[in-house]
Amino acid sequence: MSDRTEIEDLIAKVSLGDRAAFSALYDATSGKLFAVCLRVLKSRAEAEDTLQDVYLRIWHKADRYAVTGQSPMTWLITVARNLAIDRLRADRSGKVNLDDIGELTEPRPGPEATSIAISEQRRISICFDELPKDRAAAVRAAYLDGATYQTLADHFDVPLNTMRTWLRRSLISLKECLSR
Repeated sequence: MSDRTEIEDLIAKVSLGDRAAFSALYDATSGKLFAVCLRVLKSRAEAEDTLQDVYLRIWHKADRYAVTGQSPMTWLITVARNLAIDRLRADRSGKVNLDDIGELTEPRPGPEATSIAISEQRRISICFDELPKDRAAAVRAAYLDGATYQTLADHFDVPLNTMRTWLRRSLISLKECLSR
């Protein structure tokens, strides 16, 4: 995968309508974004359709990306995740099987990407282990599987506002852990 500055440069060129940059951006990021779509949708055909929508959105919205010092992959993954969740909610009316929660993987990563992914996965797993099990499951279901707050509140048998508090506090804890 390309490094941060290369991806930022490609996004900047895409915002100007550069088709070659768009093709290079696709080549550099499509594996990861497909994995995000597949993780949320659990259907290869749905993930492929959504990935096409993701790149259409990137083509039209690249000018909205702002270099903030954060990884540009974060922006791209957010676009992919949000579109996949939108499709999932439209198809399933927000019903997600909370027992199918697993790890995010990238198909056929190279050695460098594998090493980076393993390192990041360890960091994230360590941070998730610091959360109570029910909070960690709720965060995974909400932000990886697209479960609605109400679905989670019903599943964990807590009031809706309690679920919102769980998720907000859990995200704060994860952010603090990952910044150490």
